[in-house]
Amino acid sequence: MQATMNDAPRPGWATEARATLSLSGPIVLTNLSQMALALTEALLLGRLGTDALAAGMLATSLHFALIAPGFGLALAAAPLQAMARGSARLPGGAGRGWLHNMRRATRASLWAAGLAILPAWVLLWNAAALLRALGQDPVLAALAQDYTRAAMFGMPGFCAFIALRGFLAAMERPAAAMWVAIGAVALNLPVAWLLIFPAGLGMLGAGLSITIAETAMLLALLVLIRRDRVFRRFRLLGRVWRLNLDWLGRVATVGLPIAGSMLLEIGIFSAAALAMGWFGAVAAAAHAIAIQTASTTFMVPMGIGQAATARVGLAVGAGRMADAARAGWVAIGLGAGFMAAMAAMLLLAAGFIARGFLDPMDPRAAEVAALGATLLAVAGVFQLADGVQVVAAGALRGLADTRVPMVFAAIGYWVLGLPAGLALAFWAGLGPAGIWMGLATGLAVVAVLMLVRWRRLSAAG
Repeated sequence: MQATMNDAPRPGWATEARATLSLSGPIVLTNLSQMALALTEALLLGRLGTDALAAGMLATSLHFALIAPGFGLALAAAPLQAMARGSARLPGGAGRGWLHNMRRATRASLWAAGLAILPAWVLLWNAAALLRALGQDPVLAALAQDYTRAAMFGMPGFCAFIALRGFLAAMERPAAAMWVAIGAVALNLPVAWLLIFPAGLGMLGAGLSITIAETAMLLALLVLIRRDRVFRRFRLLGRVWRLNLDWLGRVATVGLPIAGSMLLEIGIFSAAALAMGWFGAVAAAAHAIAIQTASTTFMVPMGIGQAATARVGLAVGAGRMADAARAGWVAIGLGAGFMAAMAAMLLLAAGFIARGFLDPMDPRAAEVAALGATLLAVAGVFQLADGVQVVAAGALRGLADTRVPMVFAAIGYWVLGLPAGLALAFWAGLGPAGIWMGLATGLAVVAVLMLVRWRRLSAAG
């Protein structure tokens, strides 16, 4: 294995683009598959009625906000794993021990994510009280709690899956995670339908199906890694009960700012969801349509950004900063190009997309679809900025630069984006659309700041 890592050719721009697309393709499909779990359930809950769709939006917003710390710490494995593997390319055996370091990074990220999940469980178990305290309708809050209490037990499987996916990306063999994620969607659709409708569990059934799917994803990926001759040699879970405080500290150093950035970003959309709840069930349901659609398109640049983390990290570990800079810029260009196309699609097909989420027999369907189409049009405007910022963040993560991007997220989302959205919604009288305009403003600011940061650090290298 060592021989294959030394003296690797240095890619040009076209070669780098092909390598990034090759790596990001399975990662993107994995992300889309994971998003399809939530999208499928939103479509099914929409058939239960406007209240169920609105409650599902509140529940998933809270769920994703509280999983952010564990998710971020699991993501910290990826740059550490990539740098460890890249160090095998250093001359003179300077990177000796890289295999053990990949194993240590994986184990430490699993420990860190697991510890971060525990307080999230406490809050999710009491979601109804938390949502009522945040001004939400008691009926919607109670329905949302049915979901969160069932879905929260899938968090460990999801975070562990993310850490192992980072290992596969560092090894430049992400296809196994892709097939597992696609299989989870195929499993979740019939299971969710059976639990929600024939079993009559409604919101509880939707949450339970997510736990089943995410646990199955982890188990299936572990089986595939165990059966692979190369991967088996890493013994990723060997003595996993032994806590390495040094590597836990490294994961925390890289991962806590990632978790903070994710919490700030997810939190701003969760705050927007709560603000939508103040406008009533129609606004909350319309927001659910827009956020599910925008989140789906977001999965592609997010996957490109995760590939950028691996490509940049591999180059940094090998001491090739020019290659790292090239990898980052190629990924940013690919992400921007895709999201420009998605912006055009949302602007042209907003009404058609919104109607697809709703039961036409619902008496409020027309009102929800009209508002949902308006929000989707606003989402189309910020697509490009959203794509650029997430890919640039992924490239910076490959440099292990995570603290400053967290500050950028705080400024863009919470200092500018949320206040602007609330001002436009309430003081300017724009209503729900004003909140989304504020989100667009915050994303644009973060995108510019991330690009400037990447340009400076990649040039300095």
